[in-house]
Amino acid sequence: MNRLFATSALPFSGALRMAALVFVAATLLAGASLLPQTNPMHVSAFVVSLAGKYLAYAMLALAVDLVWGFAGILTLGHAAFFALGGYAMGMYLMREIGARGVYGNASLPDFMIFLSWTRLPWYWWGTDHFAWAMLLVLIVPGVLAGVFGWLAFRSRVSGVYLSIITQALTYALMLAFFQNGLGFGGNNGLTDFKDILGADLHTPVTRAALLFVTGSVLAAALLLSRLVVGGRFGNLLVAVRDAENRTRFLGYRPDQVKLLVWVFSAMIAGLGGALYVTQVGIINPGEFAPANSIESVIWVAVGGRGTLSGAVMGAVMVNLGKTLFTAWLPEFWLYGLGLLFLCTTLFLPQGLMGLRRKQVAPQNIAEEVTPEVSTPEGNEA
Repeated sequence: MNRLFATSALPFSGALRMAALVFVAATLLAGASLLPQTNPMHVSAFVVSLAGKYLAYAMLALAVDLVWGFAGILTLGHAAFFALGGYAMGMYLMREIGARGVYGNASLPDFMIFLSWTRLPWYWWGTDHFAWAMLLVLIVPGVLAGVFGWLAFRSRVSGVYLSIITQALTYALMLAFFQNGLGFGGNNGLTDFKDILGADLHTPVTRAALLFVTGSVLAAALLLSRLVVGGRFGNLLVAVRDAENRTRFLGYRPDQVKLLVWVFSAMIAGLGGALYVTQVGIINPGEFAPANSIESVIWVAVGGRGTLSGAVMGAVMVNLGKTLFTAWLPEFWLYGLGLLFLCTTLFLPQGLMGLRRKQVAPQNIAEEVTPEVSTPEGNEA
């Protein structure tokens, strides 16, 4: 198994460039937001929050690209893991409010008091500690992905059937979280956050710090993902994607390979959801909507499936276009999104990164292209 994760000759320059670009852009925007408003380089709090949201979405796109681009699993339910990570962070932020809520109760969030709850549910225990909340951000999506993936991949469910099941998963969670009795705020969700680690969420310094942290985490996730798919394990992923039966006959366990990358991607999506909540200040069941998962697939398709860097670029560019388009012609945004996906499918099947591949020298192409399948050496899965 160790040899599967050994780094191959696949260069990391593209991932490094994108990670550096994300980190530098987040740092510059965060610094510009702290300049005096009279300074021409000043960036408003709205732009900072918007940029942070785009970077959080980019983490979701990165997670989708890991399973779709490299393992061939078309997921239509990764928004579920994104939203679960957001709820885990939201629980901590709600506990941070303490006695400053409407009802002045330090032990129960306001919505629980409104619903006549008398005690904190067991699954809320410990969420007043940041470290435990961050563990939940990773563990909850990871455990759900592990259970779901073990059942699905062990049963050899694949193709459109798996896509439908993932969509059903996120839809079922959305309906469940709409229930007031579940203890997550019902259709209103969790909101009115005030502090994080004792710092006021609404101050320019905190917003700048959150943007910087989001950019840093995205850059680290991008490099870690490239480390995973750039080695022998990445070759095995592509082998499972392109020739699953042959890979099985060679002695590997495709279900275990899929499960590993599935759980890893779910944890990245959950981390993105947690960072998203700190930027936008609210999390509600609408984040589970299947449409959000479908949008994330479009981001990956536009940027370039199987490139990682393209997924990040696609998420930022499509969401920036959405912001501009909805401001100018809000009633036509969905038509524009559908047209974008249609044009990408017909004319840019390899996404925007495919254009770059045609321009670079052959020796540089290998960096952005999904690693070629090599014959596995022995039964090491």
